[in-house]
Order: sequence, then C-alpha cells, then structure tokens
Amino acid sequence: MAVSFEDLKFNRQILNAIADAGYTEPTPIQQKAIPPILNGQDVMGIAQTGTGKTAAYVLPILMKLKYAQGEHARAMIVAPTRELAMQIEENIKTFAANTDLRTVVLYGGLGPKKQIEQINKGVDIIVATPGRLMDIYLAGHIVTKTLQVLVLDEADKMMDMGFMPQINRILEVVPVKRQNLLFSATMSDKVHNLSSNFLEFPVVIEVTPQATPAQTVNQTLYHVPNNKTKIHLLKVLLDRSDEIKKLMIFCKTRTAAEDVSKFLIRKFGESEVKVLHANKGQNTRINSINSFKNDEVKMLVATDVASRGIDVSDVSHVINFDVPVVYEDYVHRIGRTGRAYQHGEAVTFCNPAEEYYIRKIEKLIRQSIPVAKLPEDVFVEETPYDERQEQAKEIDMQKRREDPEFKGAFHEKKSLAQKKKFEAAKAKKQPNHPNSKPAKKYGAQKRSGRKH
Repeated sequence: MAVSFEDLKFNRQILNAIADAGYTEPTPIQQKAIPPILNGQDVMGIAQTGTGKTAAYVLPILMKLKYAQGEHARAMIVAPTRELAMQIEENIKTFAANTDLRTVVLYGGLGPKKQIEQINKGVDIIVATPGRLMDIYLAGHIVTKTLQVLVLDEADKMMDMGFMPQINRILEVVPVKRQNLLFSATMSDKVHNLSSNFLEFPVVIEVTPQATPAQTVNQTLYHVPNNKTKIHLLKVLLDRSDEIKKLMIFCKTRTAAEDVSKFLIRKFGESEVKVLHANKGQNTRINSINSFKNDEVKMLVATDVASRGIDVSDVSHVINFDVPVVYEDYVHRIGRTGRAYQHGEAVTFCNPAEEYYIRKIEKLIRQSIPVAKLPEDVFVEETPYDERQEQAKEIDMQKRREDPEFKGAFHEKKSLAQKKKFEAAKAKKQPNHPNSKPAKKYGAQKRSGRKH
C-alpha cells in the first residue's frame, strides 16, 4: 500500500503543488482510488465528505491532462451545489498551480454571460452543477466530443435534489468512450441503479462503512424541551468552552438560522458571526464562507445547504441546533469537524418531536449517540402552547408513517365532532323530530356536515 504521494507516480509539478498545499500523505480513499483512476478504469467511491475524495479524483485527472490543449473540455465534473462546485474548482487551482490547465466553473444564481465567455476562451476542465451545465450546453456553447473523463460527485445528493433528468441528458450527450468516476456518501438503490447505467466494470472503493461518522468526531446528544431552552443551552455551552476555535451551527429552517444568528450577534457582535442559507444572495453566501474559512469570523450558522462540500479545515465544533430530517445529513453535518485526522466535537439538541429522527440516525450510523444531562445552569422554559401543538402534530405524523392504521389524537377530536354533526343530522331526518326538514335541505345539511 502506497504511503506517500511519490509512490503514486505523480509528476514533479503536481508533487510540488501537493507539498505547497501542506499535504504529506494520502488519505485511505486517495491511496485506493488514485491508482485505478490513473490506470483509466471506471471507479465508484463510497466516501463521506472530509475523507479527501475530491483530491482522489482531481489529482489523477490533472496528471492525465498534463497541460492546456485545444479549445474544448477534456474533463467534466458534475456536482449538486454551487458551494461544492466552487470547492472543487479551488482544489483544482491548488493542485494545478504549476500547470497551464484552464478550468471553468458553471453554476446558477448569476447570469451565464461571463461563464460562456470563459468557455469560449478555451477550457480543459469544466466543473458544473447539472442545471446550469445543460442550459449552457443547449445554448450551443459546450462541445462534448473531446471529453475523456466524466465525474459525478455526491451522486446521492443529486438524486435527492431531483437532478436525475439532467444527469440522464448529460449521459446522452457525452462520448460513449470515456472514463467514468462516481462518488457518493451512501449507496442507496437510486445510486446503485445509476452506477449500473453509468459505469463499465468499475473498481468499487468503500473507505468507511456506509454513512459512518468519522472516528475522530466525539458525539453528544442533549434532550431539550423547546427552542427557547435550546437557545439557553447554546449560551451555556458557549460561555463554558474555551476550546471552541471554529464553530458551525446547523438549523433545519432559514427562520431558525436567522433567530440563532441574531442571538449570537447580540452576544458576540457582528464581527464573530455569519449566517448561510438559501435565501441569501450568491455573493453574500460566498463572502460568508470565505470569512469563515479565512478565520475572519469564528461562527457560521447554516441550513443544510452548507452541510456538504464546504471544506473548511480546523472546525473544532459542530452544533446541530435542530435534528436533520434527512438522516444522511447528520453524517454530513458532523463531518464538517474532525477532518484530516484532527479531533472534533459534534453536539445535537433534540426536542421530543425530533427523537424519532435520532432513532433513525442511530440506525443509519449503527451506533448510539451518547446522551448528556442538561447542565444545571440551563434555564428550562415551559414549552409555549403553539410549539407544544406543533410537536404533537409532528409526533402524530411520525406514528402514522410507521403505522398507516394509526388515527392520531388530532384525528380523534375531528372524528368526534363529525360524529356529533352526523347524529344531529340523522335525528332531524326522523319525521317526528321538531326540527325535521325536507329531504332536499337535509341533503345539503349532510353534505355540509361531511365538509367540516
């Protein structure tokens, strides 16, 4: 087994760039994936974020292409989100620093004019999100006949985001004779079907058991009754810990992300906190990520749009303010810390309606998340009526999901009211009833009873 990048047969330009970037030895996925990719074989890699998978395919692609050549792309990398596409482009720039290879990154959120201009100047590698890639291809600005390598990264996420039609179109327009590489954090049925259509006798590489959190992450779970108490717990944890060098806080919704970031800004000031969610403009999102990466701010509050593909080193702590509804996202969120052999802490706050998702997550990762007692100085608020109702509805929905026969508390109340209406209508129908009405009117009454 190779233990150094020298053993992997890279040329001097790439080895120098690897050394300049501060990497000394290849990660397990790099050791396993680089030789077959250099060999021209199709590869399927099952690897979570933080394992070094981007470099596992970028380095051999750079080695194969070597230098700028012709006008049209010879390698294409497709990724689900613009954040990940930009991250991949950054990796390419780092490792191709000593070459003249030309890379263009294509994503939505801003006009395509500048991206088209860059393609027209000549390109070796295109990194793109599926929608924008197809838009520019259909407008006639991308020539695919020169493609030698096609990479689908985070294939499971692309499926979840509904990109299957675009992926099928891409596969229709690229040359049949090419090398294919597919990377995914999980091996779902959808990914399996895609791989059988897309890959020819692939080398399958799995560096960790499916959806297993990194061994370098210490996980903790707190049971917290409601959102206000979650804020109090967050405050206590931040006051106590001197070890937090860099913190990512994940929220389920934009509203929660805004609320948490407002609280942190009041406590620590604007210079310490950035917030990242889908409602933020493209430039704001890029600036937030860069500020966090460059240590200009210590805390980044984000929705799951930011949980994948953002390679920020030295994140010491991740806090899940909410439990993710998509179970795999738990692995991606906590995978932001404990990267590249460093130790990390992942803390999750769980209200009664989120316990269902924790059970599903534990089943997925095949381990129990250690539960910690709430610190004594956390002020436990009473759950407001609206939030209590919301939690009860959510728990009802979960029970129905597990058992389709389950009617639920809300359903019982409704059906009782309906029963009373029905009884009253039935009574009115009796000819000797003082309030009885003609049949036609009763029909209307009965219909309105059903409506309610």
